[in-house]
Amino acid sequence: MRDRLQEAGARLRSPGLPLPTEPGFWRSPVRGVRFTAVLGLVLLAGTTVLFVTGLLSYAAYNPDLATVNDKTPGRGLLGFYLFDWPTGPHWLYRLTQGVHVTLGIVLVPVLLAKLWSVVPKLFALPPARSAGHALERLSLLLLVGGALFEFVTGLLNIQLEYLFPGSFYPLHFYGAWVFFAAFLAHTCLKLPQALRVLRRGLPTAESDELASPRPAAPTVSRRGALAVVGAGSLLLLVTSVGRSFDGALRRTALLTPRGGAEPGQGPNGFQINKTAAKAGIPLAETGESWRLTLVGPAGEVRLSRAELLAMTQHSAALPIACVEGWSTSDQWWRGVRLRDLAALAGFPDGPPGVLVESLQRSGPFRSVALRDNQVRDPLSLLALGVNGEALSPDHGYPARVIVPAAPGVMNTKWVSRLTFGEL
Repeated sequence: MRDRLQEAGARLRSPGLPLPTEPGFWRSPVRGVRFTAVLGLVLLAGTTVLFVTGLLSYAAYNPDLATVNDKTPGRGLLGFYLFDWPTGPHWLYRLTQGVHVTLGIVLVPVLLAKLWSVVPKLFALPPARSAGHALERLSLLLLVGGALFEFVTGLLNIQLEYLFPGSFYPLHFYGAWVFFAAFLAHTCLKLPQALRVLRRGLPTAESDELASPRPAAPTVSRRGALAVVGAGSLLLLVTSVGRSFDGALRRTALLTPRGGAEPGQGPNGFQINKTAAKAGIPLAETGESWRLTLVGPAGEVRLSRAELLAMTQHSAALPIACVEGWSTSDQWWRGVRLRDLAALAGFPDGPPGVLVESLQRSGPFRSVALRDNQVRDPLSLLALGVNGEALSPDHGYPARVIVPAAPGVMNTKWVSRLTFGEL
């Protein structure tokens, strides 16, 4: 047995079959510093936009407002940039999160091609030739691991497949900071070289550290390989971006949930994040016995749906936009302004924030906190109907909150209690 193992090892070390640690093992003629530099610059621009829009998405939850909104406890200095999320323009979150998710999907072929182009360097020996080289290798390890972690968890969240341990929010948030730190370090080390390569043209074979010393016969040019990567990104764009629109374009979103046909017909026949059955909403609690409880300086005020309908009704055209990147076009909501309900609760002028509670018994965001600017906005409603019809059970009957520019989960359905006051 020993002799056979030694013979097999000798064959692996023979000139005809080099090891992955040897440059001759990687024979694709496509690899080269110019090919990698082009992909790197695309990722530089795209990843920067991803990081910024991701931070904006985090801020949109107002995690510094109340513990019910904070899904990343212990963030410390990483929350330095948080600000009061605005209510205008009303399509703000729809835009920022749509760009974040769509761009993340589109960049997948670019990321995979970039990793393929530099894979020989992951096996290069010795592991570190100098302190600078050691820093570069460490940033590369964190960069590759962080990129794969962020893209995989993001794609799983888009597909509603929560296979990772723990909550998506802290995993993706903290992972983004680790990844971006490595990305920034790697960019500082490699960007000057990438710009130099693109400015001066193709390097010689001797100076191209990524080119194979004995390349195989080419089957595609480097331009052709870049075209394949671009075509892959275009295909993902075409088959995913439609989930952020209504009509025929949504039917093209074949690779993501909320694509295809609308879930129903009529005024309530638009996309639903969570059905009443999935949320465990007892139908008996949404019937005639349902009451909305307002809490504030005026004490507790209990209102039936009929009493709410008797109040002054207002309309607002607002979309629903969720963290998974899907959204609806503007729907016409009708109901009572939150600031009018705050006045009933004892805040006739300058209403503060509000804690919104749902009939939903458990699960994330069954309770959310809204800022005072969200309560005061004239478009913020306790909606009782949509598109000229009463809300369906799946859209939050008997009442739901709808707030401009807020993430979908902040627009609580099946509302049972509103507590106005400092949060």
